[in-house]
Amino acid sequence: MPEFIYNKKVYYNPVEFAMDRIGGTWKMPILWRLKDRIMRYGELKKNIPHITHKMLTSQLRELEEEGFITREVFPVIPPKVEYSITERGKKAIVIVETIRNYGLDLMKEFGISE
Repeated sequence: MPEFIYNKKVYYNPVEFAMDRIGGTWKMPILWRLKDRIMRYGELKKNIPHITHKMLTSQLRELEEEGFITREVFPVIPPKVEYSITERGKKAIVIVETIRNYGLDLMKEFGISE
């Protein structure tokens, strides 16, 4: 496959492109938590150990910009914001689940318990 450019970045294959969209430490865990229900920011923060407020905010923005999640703001005081997964995000869950299961298998092979 020839290289291609997206958002001023050169990609050499579709795997690299996909991993840039959903890879890293936090995007898959965020998507995983949103797969079954709508969540508020505070719920996500409590549910994802060790993520900082800055990182959660930036990852949510990136996932929203790429169309994997939606952000709905309700005009109430205090402000209420809910995050939900989109159809694009649901398609990514199949990949996340495959990677998760592979990781669990590797953990067993290396003698690491959950």
